[in-house]
Amino acid sequence: MFNLDKDLVFFDLETTGGDVNKDRIVQAALIKYHKDGSAPSERKYMVNPLQPINPEAIKVHGISDEMVKDAPPFKLIAVELLAFIGDADLAGYNSNRFDIPLLIEEFARTGMVFTLDGRRLIDALQIFYKMEPRTLRAALKFYCGKELTDAHDAMADTKATIEVLAGQLKYYENTDWTDVSSGLIVEKPVKNDMQAIHNFINGNDNKVDLTGRFIRNEKGQIIFNFGNQKGQVAKDHPNVLRWVIEKDFPLQVKEIARAILAGKMG
Repeated sequence: MFNLDKDLVFFDLETTGGDVNKDRIVQAALIKYHKDGSAPSERKYMVNPLQPINPEAIKVHGISDEMVKDAPPFKLIAVELLAFIGDADLAGYNSNRFDIPLLIEEFARTGMVFTLDGRRLIDALQIFYKMEPRTLRAALKFYCGKELTDAHDAMADTKATIEVLAGQLKYYENTDWTDVSSGLIVEKPVKNDMQAIHNFINGNDNKVDLTGRFIRNEKGQIIFNFGNQKGQVAKDHPNVLRWVIEKDFPLQVKEIARAILAGKMG
């Protein structure tokens, strides 16, 4: 189905809420496509978040505190989960903005490092935003002519995302894309090549971290993208960088702040 030069893991997380820093995983589903063409591998976990699930989140995914009270906490599945993912590229739906940063945080709480180095990030939502900005349900209907059942069940959403990406590759295989801000035309950017897709999604992105707290300006300098210092060059405000490190920011954001302070990024 996919032209791969390394393994590709599709995944989806259901959580206690929508805050990357504070919320926890309650369900995780993963499907690994192997570069050798062997049958995909699947994993699905229910996870005890060790904190109450936000009622608004329960309305979305239907997972209650009672349903996960006897499930293992994340620290007990972390080693198995990391081994399953291995060095694979990652794919999901809105995964760059939410699922991946949250996964980094969960691993960090266990003392494990989940690195993005060498991984290509394939977010089907970003293709959808650029080509047909809709929802996962609409994407499945639009590209595959199917209705999404069991929405917000992690495995159902993961399988739907697989079908959406496959449908996008077929639908846009001969379609050029025009950047509305610059008028630049990119010839056939959506193709069965994970590097090409990664470049299309992320190539013109000025975000330094996945959540966009730090971005680069037109000079290539890292600037703040939040708070009173928004738009200011980060390295010129060491006290703010130290504050970021001390406060409740995602781990990736803190690591970037440390690198800027150490003169390794700027």
